[in-house]
Amino acid sequence: MDYREAGVDIEAGQAFIQQIRKSVESTFRPEVLSGLGGFSGYFELPSGYQNPVLVSGTDGVGTKLKIAQAMNFHQTIGIDLVAMSVNDVLTSGAEPLFFLDYLATGKLLPQHLVQVVEGIVEGCRLSGCALLGGETAEMPGFYQLGEYDLAGFCVGVVEKERLLNASQVAIGDMVIGLASSGLHSNGFSLVRKLVATEGLDWNDRPKALAGQSIGEALLTPTRIYVDPILRAIRADLPIHAMAHITGGGLSENLPRSLNSEQSIKLNPTDWTMPPIFRWIKETDKIDRKSMRETFNLGIGFAVIASPETVDDLIKYFATQKIPAYVIGRVVPGNGELQWSD
Repeated sequence: MDYREAGVDIEAGQAFIQQIRKSVESTFRPEVLSGLGGFSGYFELPSGYQNPVLVSGTDGVGTKLKIAQAMNFHQTIGIDLVAMSVNDVLTSGAEPLFFLDYLATGKLLPQHLVQVVEGIVEGCRLSGCALLGGETAEMPGFYQLGEYDLAGFCVGVVEKERLLNASQVAIGDMVIGLASSGLHSNGFSLVRKLVATEGLDWNDRPKALAGQSIGEALLTPTRIYVDPILRAIRADLPIHAMAHITGGGLSENLPRSLNSEQSIKLNPTDWTMPPIFRWIKETDKIDRKSMRETFNLGIGFAVIASPETVDDLIKYFATQKIPAYVIGRVVPGNGELQWSD
């Protein structure tokens, strides 16, 4: 008996590493001191920092993976994986430096997993961070054929005196919402239940989705906000705090950027929801409270700034081709989000 008979193909794993080597190494920054395949990755801190603070984040993609596997479409799920961590790290004002991934599967299918890694590579390119390494685990009997799971980990850096947190937020500050590209990577268990309950198929094309299938709309990759936000910070556009709108939707994530005794009064009519949310709403199967506590509703990232600088920030984001809206104001409160309707 050998390892291959037990379901693990070491040679296929080694061939997989060779297939992805050039793509992974294309993300390397000058600070990378190691190549692919070692026991660990080495990264030198960028020069120019006087008092650098390392910022870390980790996340997965959740059950969005189920839809990618059902649709046999694996090209963009890696972008989601990177986006979830780098957008989190970004809220502190940090520049993402490097990313590591963990990919587990029942049986190594290189034709699928190479596409997944290419997506991770693209996410790293979009966020300017190096794909420093990762782990591919073949676990027969744990995952079904064609199934895989993903997790990622990101490290960024920020000058200590430029670290963003809630201490800079004041009553009267305005909230600027940056448009999401769709569900991003949250709320998919609820959407999967909705599709099953309605007896729908991922290839169905509801009128509200304007020609896209349900599966295509749901697999739209998570928007990465790193480049435009870092450009704004480097241009000294004043930002007091930021929030990445992930699990728990606007209701849970916006308050995380506040001090005690502060709330945000939000006006949900001040931005445009992507078609996928309009379709979910039209099914009339998920009530408004659940929608607000689950989905980003079209706002993937939020910036809090003083009223005097809001116009400059809105104009700036227009140059970056990201729809931006003034969606609320910081008010006295108990930390809970206040909906104006």
